[in-house]
Amino acid sequence: MNKIRFFSDAQIMFKRCLKISMRNPESLIMATISPFFLMLMFGIVFGGIANVGNFRYIDFIVPGIIMQSFSQTSQHSALNVTIDMKNGIINRFRCMSISKYAVLLGHIGAGTIRGLISTIIVFITGFILGFRPQSTLTDWLLVILLLLLIQIAITSVAVFCGLISKSVEGSSGLMFPIFILPFISSGFAPVETMPSAVRWFAQFQPMTPMIDSLRALTLGLPLGNSLWIAIGWCVGITIITFVISSRVYKKKAN
Repeated sequence: MNKIRFFSDAQIMFKRCLKISMRNPESLIMATISPFFLMLMFGIVFGGIANVGNFRYIDFIVPGIIMQSFSQTSQHSALNVTIDMKNGIINRFRCMSISKYAVLLGHIGAGTIRGLISTIIVFITGFILGFRPQSTLTDWLLVILLLLLIQIAITSVAVFCGLISKSVEGSSGLMFPIFILPFISSGFAPVETMPSAVRWFAQFQPMTPMIDSLRALTLGLPLGNSLWIAIGWCVGITIITFVISSRVYKKKAN
């Protein structure tokens, strides 16, 4: 019965957070128009001057644009969590028989949906600009699975940032490193072309294997061990941030 109530609570919180997103025009713009213009800008403006070896630049940058879009849309998860903490809605939830974990899962679920909407926009824009994937059905299934894991991991970080932020404005600032990481990775330029110190960081930061895996799956390239590394990063980040977020939430809600 407790498990049934937990899933019911999580579903209710998810619907609540999703409705908040739908009523927020900035959230909708971030999830739709922003990835469109990112794809347009990098695909057209920089496509003629970038050198990525044997790749067409439009094919090369799609995974990087997706990661950038995830980072941007996740900022709204951080904002929404901080608003909930500051506006006293959490105190109202305390007076109700609602699972504390369900509140966090609701925010993570809504953030994941926003991220997936932005991903669809990126793919559509990419097709218009000439992106031509070489994926099999199995590859696409792996792409969808990996995208879900990545978005859940990034949104979990966003929820944690929203919980620890002392102000609504500060929650976006805490997400700034996530916004920068796609640029210091293999998302927009080959890692081999970077200066040694930057190259070392790019090789070992989590977004590089995620991007490499998405690129390999969409272009029919050898995966190597990048997919397992990417999944490991996603699962590890999600578990660690959710456990810490649960403790912070419990402490602040008491």
